[in-house]
Amino acid sequence: MQTKPRFRFLPSPLHSLLLFTVWLLLNNTLAPGHLVLAAFFAITIPLLTSGMQDPHPRFHRPLLALRYVLRVLGDIVIANFEVAILVIRPSKHLNPAFVAIPLSITHDLPITLLASTVSLTPGTVSAEISEDNKWLYVHVLNLMDKDALITLIKQRYEKPLMEIFECSI
Repeated sequence: MQTKPRFRFLPSPLHSLLLFTVWLLLNNTLAPGHLVLAAFFAITIPLLTSGMQDPHPRFHRPLLALRYVLRVLGDIVIANFEVAILVIRPSKHLNPAFVAIPLSITHDLPITLLASTVSLTPGTVSAEISEDNKWLYVHVLNLMDKDALITLIKQRYEKPLMEIFECSI
């Protein structure tokens, strides 16, 4: 069985290319000194930071991820209208609440994406993730049915993320 080498000249080639390009664009020059400095940063920064990276689950289903992004964008548009209607009405009709949502995802990246998705959708905000990563606490502007909200978030957002990253329960 072959093992990966621990030290590579370019541990993150895409990051190196990005650093090189951004440095030159920010300085708006192709002067030799800036080319050397950009190359220095493109090599040195990824080498210094490569040991700080946490392993994340692999991204397995790009078409499903695209569908997920489109779904979230559609939900954001719809939720904006719903929140606008709620805000126009008198505040006595609002029922704000905190809801604890049990998580089936165990990896940090998909949990972060789930929490971000909830926060991006108007009317809900991710307040906290429990220390054991088993609960996501969400503040809801107008809670009608707690169980329906939990089911919605788990089916509409968490389940596709589990498929995209092939996270098992």
